[in-house]
Amino acid sequence: MTVLPRQLTRLTDATLACGTKVDIEITGDTVTAVVPAGTLGTPRAAVAASAPAAGAAADSVLNLDGFLVLPAPAEPHAHLDKALSWDLIDPPMGDLVLAIESWKAYSAEMTTASIADRARQQALAMLSNGTTAIRCHVDILHGDDPMRGVRALVQVRQELAGLLDLELVALAGPTAPDALVHEAIDLGVDLVGGAPHLADDPDGDLRRLLAIAAARGIGVDMHTDESLHGPVTMRTLTEVVRDWPATQPVTAGHCVRLGTLEPEELDEIVAEIVRSDVGIVTLPITNLYLQGWEHPVSTPRGLTAVRALLDAGVRLGAGADNVRDPFNPVGRSDALETASLLVTAGHLTLDEAYAAVSTGARSVMSLPAAGPVVGARAELLAVRGVNLSDVVANASADRYVIHAGRLVAHSEVTRHVAVPAAAPQNQNLPLPTPSPTASILETR
Repeated sequence: MTVLPRQLTRLTDATLACGTKVDIEITGDTVTAVVPAGTLGTPRAAVAASAPAAGAAADSVLNLDGFLVLPAPAEPHAHLDKALSWDLIDPPMGDLVLAIESWKAYSAEMTTASIADRARQQALAMLSNGTTAIRCHVDILHGDDPMRGVRALVQVRQELAGLLDLELVALAGPTAPDALVHEAIDLGVDLVGGAPHLADDPDGDLRRLLAIAAARGIGVDMHTDESLHGPVTMRTLTEVVRDWPATQPVTAGHCVRLGTLEPEELDEIVAEIVRSDVGIVTLPITNLYLQGWEHPVSTPRGLTAVRALLDAGVRLGAGADNVRDPFNPVGRSDALETASLLVTAGHLTLDEAYAAVSTGARSVMSLPAAGPVVGARAELLAVRGVNLSDVVANASADRYVIHAGRLVAHSEVTRHVAVPAAAPQNQNLPLPTPSPTASILETR
């Protein structure tokens, strides 16, 4: 394997989610052909995925026999500035209020360098698992230097340019002055964000942040109604942004409150979401953790109304939100974990769940269409597996990650498994009988 990144021109013997085996041609950052395997012919320089490269021509062709090729995941709602801080903080487990208190105390001591180090480590972990685009909410912090996090993430974005796409959202709490939001925009954040449901006047804080975005001509991505009870600000959001141009995209994340509404009220609000073309992001792992602590019996799931939103035609993305910080002590930095949770807790189909973490997430993030489709951007994830259920269930670590037509990450597993000495007496199937110390060496 040559040093990454590595420009690719052709993928051979790949399996699509529908089961078809294909060859895929890539020109620059775009998929230019998807044909039955072998139709394009196998160049002499082609190199098997497990074999070492043999020159520039060989390096540009990747054989994916045994791999499913999918649109690469995109993460529509991350907090890279918070990521990987759980062990540093050692916070109490609990709900959103406890998490906020723990984070606020710790963040007062953070430096720009320490934030950048954790953010970079987390972004690369996500990239290694297949995520090639990330939208990161970054706190406007308290104290004498509230732009520490913004500067850190702008730096990380510059460092990772060419490896993944990183969008930044200024997360302005209810007490963050307007001037600081403008300063964050001037430093390079792409969108205005906040958590108006935490304000004393949720509608007022939401309108304040929307007015800043409108004045600056940029989009918004709001933490919206992240609670099982309380006010519903979604009505105000859809009303204010209804006539915004497409150049100012609108996203609402969490939206937990929608999952607790009665059908009639829910249908009314979902219709307004459709009219205003607001993209919705569901965040199962964090909201399953944070929500419902006050309900020890019949604990609610803490998800937004994913089925009603999808059935109505709303653009739905899904992400992990927090990873190993006070808001979520676990997480594997893997979009397949999010997809699996959407199947289990959200009752989505496998196709719907994977679309939410890939094509749906990219739509919410206003990114170009991607995947193994002619004309689409060559943002691809190849995972060892026979079909989508296998890939989502087992989440093999054997992966190839392609960003803008270039191989940017490659992982493979070597596994040793003991072989049973003999078959059970009640089983008639013939089995080999190696010595008890024999092992299986699986190199992928």
